[in-house]
Order: sequence, then structure tokens, then C-alpha cells
Amino acid sequence: MNVSVRPAVDLSSGLEDVPVLFEGLTLPTFQYSPDNVQGPGCTVDPSEVTLPGCSCLSHSCPTESCSCLQTHGQAYNCTGTLLELSRTDFGYCSPVFECNALCTCSDTCSNRVVQRGLRLKLEVFNTCNRGWGVRTLEEIPHGTFVCEYAGEVISFGEARRRQLGQRSEENNYIIAVREHAGTGSITETFVDPAQVGNVGRFLNHSCLPNLFMLPVRVHSVIPRLALFAGRDIDAQEELTFDYSGGHTSQNPVELLSTQSDADVQDVSRWVYSYHLALAQLSPICHITHESGKRRKIICTGRCERKDV
Repeated sequence: MNVSVRPAVDLSSGLEDVPVLFEGLTLPTFQYSPDNVQGPGCTVDPSEVTLPGCSCLSHSCPTESCSCLQTHGQAYNCTGTLLELSRTDFGYCSPVFECNALCTCSDTCSNRVVQRGLRLKLEVFNTCNRGWGVRTLEEIPHGTFVCEYAGEVISFGEARRRQLGQRSEENNYIIAVREHAGTGSITETFVDPAQVGNVGRFLNHSCLPNLFMLPVRVHSVIPRLALFAGRDIDAQEELTFDYSGGHTSQNPVELLSTQSDADVQDVSRWVYSYHLALAQLSPICHITHESGKRRKIICTGRCERKDV
């Protein structure tokens, strides 16, 4: 008997250096982009180089003389693995800045990690009861950069408009990151990969995730939402992160929301903060009943399943 096997295709259509494998019968409708793109209300083009560069001429920037490392600190070891990040006086982790397009160091500099893009073999697959998911086809060591959560960078007003315009059966992909600078200023970044995004849009939520999110700045003041391995991950494991930002192996990213309690029931991705958290709110977990109908529940933080 001849068995017809559907060949795996590259979901990124060659835009990633490593193919994103996909074996589904119906491709999701969205435009693949490895990087953030400028969306409605965003006043800064994420691809524009707005940060200064170093003048290092060595293969990899020396910590004692590189202006980037002297200003922002060292985030990676010589192999590009994330180090234990330093903390502020308030106990929160410091921001991560990589060398950029204006730096004169080599492209293989150890301070260039997220900007190199996807380097791991990942596969988008159907989880049967949780929609699409992402699994790794190779082992991933703790601290390794896995992928970005890339999409349209939009304004708060546009994010709110899209959220209010969603139908009840539609998933909310918007992630908001709020960062507090030492001067007291607040920077907010809203990323929506619903229509334009990368493999990160298929990652499911888990209260026991194996990835954590960290804003990383490369060329622009707009951060890239980078996902790192929070522990050693085996091949064929599904990759997940906590939509509330409640997990990180480096330093917990605390949850912050400016929305009312009534709004809490309608969103499933929350606001990350790298400073004082104003509210501790629980994320929404999605579960599938035996009847096949999906419903939302408030996450207790103790669930043992992997949720959408």
C-alpha cells in the first residue's frame, strides 16, 4: 500500500536562515517577517539605526574597552549564551543592548546574538486540542536565544482599537512591554504579529514554560522581544512561554496592566515591566472541553497542562 506523505514546507519562504518547518494541510493566513515592522501609530521605524556604535576592530568586543559593553554591560558569554543579568537597586534586571550596524566589530562578535536571527530547527505543528504550537527538533541549552516575538509595532491607541474590534473566537496576539527608566520616564512597546509576524506567533502559553521573554535593543530604541531557553530543552519538546511574564530564569519580569478588571477577561497576553509593577493580574488560560468547545479561565499559576 502506498502512503502519501505531505512534504514539510518552509513557513518563512526562505526569509529565515534556517527553514521553519510546517506540515499542516492549511497554511495560516499572515505575512511572514523575521523582524518587527512599523505599524499604525508607530512613529519610529524599527529598522532605522538610532543607537550609537562602538569602534572596536577586534573579532569580538573586549569588555574593558568596548563602548557598548562599558555603557550597557555584558549580556552574553563568548558563545552567545545569555549570562545572569545584573540587577538594579530595586532588584530588577538591567536592559540588554547588542552591538549594531554602526559598530565596527565583526559580525561574529559575541555581543551580536538576537540580530543574527533564527539558528535553531523549529517546527510549527497542530497540537490537536490547542491549535498551532512550536516544537524544537534539536536540543536547546539553557540561556540560548531561540526566536523573536516579531510583528507590527503599533501605538497604544491602535492596540486598544484592535483589541476592542476582535471577535470572541479570535485570538489576541498583542504583547505590550512597559519599561521604566532610571529618570522616571516610561517606554511602552506594543507588538502585534496577527497579520505580520514570525514563528513566535505560534508559541503557546504555559504556567510551566521553558522559554522566557527579554527585550533586547540592537539598532533601534524599539526593543526586540527575544525568547531565551529558561532551562535545557529536549528535542521534540513543545516551546512555550508565560504570557503574563511570570517566568524567567534570570529575574522575574513582573506583570503590569493599566486595564480595568472588566478588560481582564478579554485578553490573553499581558504587559511586561522591568520596574515597579502596579498590579498583579492573572493571565487567561484557554482549555478545550471534551465537546471540543474552547473556553477561557483565569490562570491560577498552578496548572500542569500546556495552554494556548
